[in-house]
Amino acid sequence: MAEQATAQIGVTGLAVMGRNLARNLARNGFTVAVHNRSPERTRSLIAEHGDEGTFVPGETIADFVASLERPRAVIVMVKAGAPTDAVIDELVPLLEEGDIIVDCGNAHFADTRRREEALRAQGLHFSGTGVSGGEEGALRGPSIMPGGSDESYAKLGPMFEKIAAHVDGVPCCMHVGPDGAGHFVKMVHNGIEYADMQLIAEAYDLLRAGLDATPAEIAEIFRDWNNGELESFLIEITADVLAHTDAATGRAFVDIVQDRAEQKGTGRWTVQSALDLGIPITGIAEATFARSLSGHVDQREAARRAFPDAGEKWQVADRDAFVEDVRRALLASKIVAYAQGFDHIRAGSQEYDWDIDLGGTATIWRGGCIIRARFLNRIREAYDEQPDLPTLLVAPYFAEAVGAGVPSWRRVVADAARAGVPTPAFSSSLAYFDALRAERLPAALIQGLRDNFGAHTYQRVDREGSFHTTWAGDRTESPA
Repeated sequence: MAEQATAQIGVTGLAVMGRNLARNLARNGFTVAVHNRSPERTRSLIAEHGDEGTFVPGETIADFVASLERPRAVIVMVKAGAPTDAVIDELVPLLEEGDIIVDCGNAHFADTRRREEALRAQGLHFSGTGVSGGEEGALRGPSIMPGGSDESYAKLGPMFEKIAAHVDGVPCCMHVGPDGAGHFVKMVHNGIEYADMQLIAEAYDLLRAGLDATPAEIAEIFRDWNNGELESFLIEITADVLAHTDAATGRAFVDIVQDRAEQKGTGRWTVQSALDLGIPITGIAEATFARSLSGHVDQREAARRAFPDAGEKWQVADRDAFVEDVRRALLASKIVAYAQGFDHIRAGSQEYDWDIDLGGTATIWRGGCIIRARFLNRIREAYDEQPDLPTLLVAPYFAEAVGAGVPSWRRVVADAARAGVPTPAFSSSLAYFDALRAERLPAALIQGLRDNFGAHTYQRVDREGSFHTTWAGDRTESPA
């Protein structure tokens, strides 16, 4: 057992993410208690990386907790769900009033709200903290999204802000809000990530179909795009993946990978939450469903046999013009995805009384995280200038970028449809844009139908109130 409490923070759960987070803390000068259910992982961390800083290993959970100075701060890095609850149940009897449990895993925000409420009743703080950046980010500087009480952030903030990525001298970390706010924002971040990757994949597919280009040639197009408005981590690594050659076969790496995209649940959670809040995140939803569809191999094979040649031959007359059209369509669609994501965060903040700073959220996503991109600075500026912005699409920079891309967007989606190349995220993003700007939507007919079969009532454009028409009778109208 540790002779005295010397560690400023502890990490239990030393798989890759937990190990790298502990190393990041130690490298930045913090004394870090470390523990794992299997002590071998604790020993290997000390053996391999003990010279990176000051670690205090704990063989047992009791030793681990005893090594922490008060108020104790314990980071839990285990699988979401029941395993997280199990670790919390182990920790609680060993902690005292004012101590802090930090869940840095990808927990569902509703679970975080439940845990925070239960632990608050016992005098403990619980911080659901989103961490983005993968293994490298955890080690070298992630984007960190802590939720929980002000008191917990007073302890955690200085440490998290130091180990986070920094852009222009500003840490990619802020106190997002109470209870589940941190994990909610991380969930939406991951939803935007789903949309971003789907859009990039569709752009690649369009370039390959329209130009009959090789993956290596398309990699060069993405490298060129990464020098402009599309500059981002995902565009950068797309070029790397497309340029990679499989050592075993000599073929393009992307051609030997099965075309079935997996998911761990955060995209699905994002869509479910948006439905609950009534927020149309169509691009994120289509990206999530596209991954699901990719896994339905039997259905895809049956449809391919039934409809072997359902599209026209694609003939691109001007290569450079086509590449520019795809670039502009990709930029416009990406802006829609981010706009929908920020709408979702605003709605969650209002529903749960979190008071999330939208401009601040864009700021902490500029570095460390998977969706870091050049135009996040523009998002921050847009919300700083107009905190009640109705939609990011109408902020001057984004309105100009989208407006300039509309003709390209339409050409790309129309040509893809004629050629039978699926573009669910491009197409749904364009449909969302057109619906948002339409003077009248066919929802008027839907309300009429709902009133006809279910007496659900409707509102009129010319006077206040709700009304019902007696469709099965004399079709007179009466106030509802």
